[in-house]
Amino acid sequence: MKQGTKEDWAIIGGEYRAFAKGVADRVLEHLKLLDGDFGGFPVCRLEHSLQTATRAHRDGRDERYVVMALLHDMGDTLGSYNHPEVAAAIIKPFVSEELHWICQNHGAFQGYYYFHHLGMDRNARDAFEGHEHYEACGEFCEKYDQAAFDPDYASEPLEFFEPTVRRVMAKPLASQYAKALDEEAA
Repeated sequence: MKQGTKEDWAIIGGEYRAFAKGVADRVLEHLKLLDGDFGGFPVCRLEHSLQTATRAHRDGRDERYVVMALLHDMGDTLGSYNHPEVAAAIIKPFVSEELHWICQNHGAFQGYYYFHHLGMDRNARDAFEGHEHYEACGEFCEKYDQAAFDPDYASEPLEFFEPTVRRVMAKPLASQYAKALDEEAA
């Protein structure tokens, strides 16, 4: 990198921009890995994600919220011990700070519904009490996440959400890399 020139970085930047345009495709493909993974639940993890997003969509949430709802558990495959943080890192450039925070912390809030059955503190979410997004995260888990394990719920298929994912992930709201490359391209 020390020996890189402006011309080198113009080439690298061009390749980066081309590759970055495929992020929605890669995210959607990765989400499909949740199909058939039940983990003891009455629905597979993909269906849970689809139900969560469908519930948010039908409740009139905006596209970025729906995408967060769809992708909130996509970290299950690679981050079994920290799935909320994995999913939050992926969506961070494309959503508001509030939606990122909800995704990143939903695990502690979701625990309210089951941690006590595992000998854990069901009130772990109380560590965040007073945070500006506390209520929003609690609402996400109550209305959408914890309710999305219903084998009889008629969720929308993944194909329904693909255009929304593509629109949301077409251009980051915030990313140091995207900003630098946008300035270079201008």
